[in-house]
Amino acid sequence: MNFDIRDGETFIESELTIVQNTGEGDLVLDGEADALTLLSISLDGKDLVEGVDYTIDGDTLTIVSSLLPTTADGTSVLKTKVKVHPEKNTQLSGLYKSGSMYCTQCEAMGFRRITYYPDRPDNMAIFDSVRIEADKEAYPVLLGNGNKLEGGDVEGDRHYAVWEDPYPKPSYLFCIVAGKLGSVSSSYTTVPSGRKVHLEVYSEPENVSKLGHALESLKKSMKWDEDTFGLEYDLDVYNVVAVNDFNMGAMENKGLNVFNTAYCLADPKSATDLDYERIESVIGHEYFHNWTGNRVTCRDWFQLTLKEGLTVYRDQEFSGDMMQSHAVKRIEDVSSLRGRQFAEDAGPMSHPVRPDSYISMDNFYTATVYSKGAEVVRMYRTLLGKDGFRKGMDLYFERHDGNAVTCDDFLSAMGDANGVDLSQFSRWYQTNGTPTVKYSSKYDEEAKTYYLTLTQESNSDEPLLIPISVGLLDKASGEEVVATKVLELKEKEQTFEFDGLNGDVLPSMLRGFSAPVKLVRAEADASEEEDLAFLAARDTDGFNRWEAGQKLYTSLIFQTLEGNQDESKTLDYVEEAFGRALNMDGNDYSIQAYALTLPSESTLAEEMTVVDPVALHKARGDVRESLARKYLSEIRAKYDELTEAMESSGSGEDI
Repeated sequence: MNFDIRDGETFIESELTIVQNTGEGDLVLDGEADALTLLSISLDGKDLVEGVDYTIDGDTLTIVSSLLPTTADGTSVLKTKVKVHPEKNTQLSGLYKSGSMYCTQCEAMGFRRITYYPDRPDNMAIFDSVRIEADKEAYPVLLGNGNKLEGGDVEGDRHYAVWEDPYPKPSYLFCIVAGKLGSVSSSYTTVPSGRKVHLEVYSEPENVSKLGHALESLKKSMKWDEDTFGLEYDLDVYNVVAVNDFNMGAMENKGLNVFNTAYCLADPKSATDLDYERIESVIGHEYFHNWTGNRVTCRDWFQLTLKEGLTVYRDQEFSGDMMQSHAVKRIEDVSSLRGRQFAEDAGPMSHPVRPDSYISMDNFYTATVYSKGAEVVRMYRTLLGKDGFRKGMDLYFERHDGNAVTCDDFLSAMGDANGVDLSQFSRWYQTNGTPTVKYSSKYDEEAKTYYLTLTQESNSDEPLLIPISVGLLDKASGEEVVATKVLELKEKEQTFEFDGLNGDVLPSMLRGFSAPVKLVRAEADASEEEDLAFLAARDTDGFNRWEAGQKLYTSLIFQTLEGNQDESKTLDYVEEAFGRALNMDGNDYSIQAYALTLPSESTLAEEMTVVDPVALHKARGDVRESLARKYLSEIRAKYDELTEAMESSGSGEDI
């Protein structure tokens, strides 16, 4: 390809090598009529005539089959030249101008706004030469996918650069950037191959001082993927560009990631801890796509969760390791899931993680495809264990590197690598809505056996395979007598037995939020809040300890909303839990902060049949104010303690 960037218009020449696939038929190329002006077209050196050799109908260009190769080893070369107007491209899809910079965004269907091409994710090709030419003073930086082959000056104060990507990729991963950019750079040596990779993060010159954290996050991501999944980077260069006008958070273009500045820039003087964590997470997410999305991509857009759900799971695990607290990360992710995805599941936009239809491809980028998709991947990890999941990932890459595949291919790799049948688990991909799991239990003192009965309800015609992680705590001592065990709920109703117990126990259910479900007791129990207070104080699972406190807060807020707070002991339990969290030992202040935070209004609304936003806001505020007044001196003391510690440490990084 050749990009000739001029003021007001850009000329794009493409040379496609066409190989006969299976079957017969015309060659149909995608190209949006409002974006492209076709200037010339030829096949094997012969100029084609519109109406005879090809037709343009709406957003497609069709070349008649009689001109195409007819044998499997036959090839033809198609050359096109088009004109586009990036300065007028307000869709920010295809090639457009952002401030003083030209850049591209091709996912999902933007490449057809650049040239005529079979713009589908299963059409993977090697872009062996992409030449970019522009004014040297206005656009001194010219970037493309892959490795830079050459560059230099041309007449008229212009210059050029040629880039090559040696790996086959779908057109949605194509990218070029041209602009006057500043940067920070470093290098990373991969393990075990020892490839020295040049790393560079670009932005507009005035933002260069804010790029350091993104660069360090990239190095951490590269090492984490090597250590955790044995996946090395495969090019000599890795570039990241921060763009002001960008219609996504970030984009994983091969070797040339493009980021919205909000997810790349961090000013030490103003950025919060959350800003730093978010940048680290998104940098990681786009880097991890190099294997889960780029080297192995999705066959069609219905499989979007294959790359996005899997990569979200990977960036969640990365962030948990970087934070050194998977419990905190799990709390954050589940809170987001319940606040956004559960609401989506309960509304008119409810759809499976693998949707079966769409009106516009842009509608596919949902919390269900991303966040619930990540939960589906996490359930593989829960069912198969850490080593089993890694075996499945290894087989997945061994089988499908360089290919466009489906969710079923991923499931098959996971099952085959571990010798298990996961056909029932596949129902998660086609079931919308949030399943409900109900539980009841009893302890047989004579048999020293605890019986736990689980039932499931979902929109699936057949039962789902739901992993329920459970631990048991002795009611008398509070000691954990059964460590976390994964129960495989495969039927509408199942009873699980735990024998050899010398006393009654309390279950710690759905540890680590092992499945994206709503968990409820089969029958109301007067001791439920007492049990929650017990778990909030003694559960060994960090997530469930937080969850128990959240349920107590929720109960008190709803009682306040209904005006019957004085009729229960809930306030006593909540005050006890809040006070204990405020005086929590240790230095994991993140989990302490979450333990002191009431459920969000969006999470609370999920529990209501009819939502009254004003009343809910007031009830939550009343509970919050009540706790603040009771523990005012303790909260002030904690604030002063942490402020003093931060000031003494200088940066606060150890706090």
